[in-house]
Formats: sequence, C-alpha cells, structure tokens
Amino acid sequence: QVQLVESGGGLVQAGGSLRLSCAASGNIFSINDMGWYRQAPGKQRELVATITSGGRTNYPDSVKGRFTISRDNAKNTVTLQMNSLKPEDTAVYYCNADVLSGPFYRLLHHNLWGQGTQVTVSS
Repeated sequence: QVQLVESGGGLVQAGGSLRLSCAASGNIFSINDMGWYRQAPGKQRELVATITSGGRTNYPDSVKGRFTISRDNAKNTVTLQMNSLKPEDTAVYYCNADVLSGPFYRLLHHNLWGQGTQVTVSS
C-alpha cells in the first residue's frame, strides 16, 4: 500500500512562516510530479505549487515569491516553505503525488493525496 503522510501546518500570524512536509511510503518504484493544493471553506481546491522529478517548479501568481516547493527524491519527500503568510492563505493544504508502485514488471499508477493539514493565518 502506498500513501502520503503530511506534517506541519498550524496557526501563525500574518507575515509569519510555516513549513509543510509530505512523505510517500510503500512499495514505490518512482514518483513523477509532486505538489501542494489547498482548499478554503466554501471554495474549490486550488493549486499551490508543483515540482517535477527533475526539480522544475510551478506556482500560481497568488503565492509566487512567497512559497517555495522542494523535494528529496532519495527520501520520497516534498516540502512547502511558506513565507510572508496572509490571512487569505488560510486553508486545508493537501499533498499530491503521481506514483508508480510495485516491481518493474507489474507497475501500478496512483494519484495520491495526503490527509490534509490545516493552515490558519490570523490578521
């Protein structure tokens, strides 16, 4: 069984920083894209950041310059460093990963989601 487990999050004042981490575990063969998404109450889930296996990153304008995504391919982890946080960043943050599991002769594809972690930014 493959899964993503998130850690981090919490309550911070506006202008502060938080760090989210996500680890993939199980019989992993390889991981392609990894990313973070968020969902605020009453809103749709939205992209926060993505990173390819080669390290290419993508951010929406709303977080560009404030958030940084990184990954450790050897440890199957992805991290989101969030700086200069704003109240509008308040949401449940979800880790996402495109994973191949199993032996090479019987690979299975998974689009995995973490359990979600709450980030609350007070004004």
